[in-house]
Amino acid sequence: MPRTDKAEMDLTSQAKTFRETLKGEAPTYGVQLTTEALDGLSQYFELLQRWNARVHLVAPCSPQEFATRHVLESLTVVKHLPNGTRVAEVGAGAGLPILPCLIVRPDLHAILIEAAQKKAVFLREALSQMDLSARSNVINERLENVSVRPVDVVTCRALDRFEEMLPRLLEWTPAQATLLLFGGKRLATRLDSLGFSSAAELMPHSESRYLFVVNKA
Repeated sequence: MPRTDKAEMDLTSQAKTFRETLKGEAPTYGVQLTTEALDGLSQYFELLQRWNARVHLVAPCSPQEFATRHVLESLTVVKHLPNGTRVAEVGAGAGLPILPCLIVRPDLHAILIEAAQKKAVFLREALSQMDLSARSNVINERLENVSVRPVDVVTCRALDRFEEMLPRLLEWTPAQATLLLFGGKRLATRLDSLGFSSAAELMPHSESRYLFVVNKA
């Protein structure tokens, strides 16, 4: 069997495991997924796996771990996004958490800010293939070169030098916006030192990963 055919068969098997894990674990994360959402998330998984060999988007992991730690954890932000929310994702990378959110919530609009050109190319391709381009766009720039946008929510999950960049991120965020930030306990301490209170939500199956909700106002 040609190597490419075997690779596609392996990916098909992984995608099936990914989808089954999503269905089984979604209630644990307080997430409801329609068949259409599962289809879209599975398409995203397969696309990312194909790109990950060329562009390092996420660390290698099993389909089960990608389903839980990456996708379902990302979808925990959905309950904090009212209908029609405008989101800016800073350091978008592989598109987590916003791409899964856009897939399951057709009312959302997003700006994805990513400094690395290769990752920005992936994001544009993913948005195009999943018909999300009409509700989102990618800005291939460093945050300091991007003007403040009129958004309701700012998300960040994997920004390089996150704690060092945090003051700049907080300054960039519009005055009435909410920040949804992923991190460990040190992030709460850092936010407190900068004068911002936060509510921490512990991720299922974890003792150290949190979603921090920060109301800038």
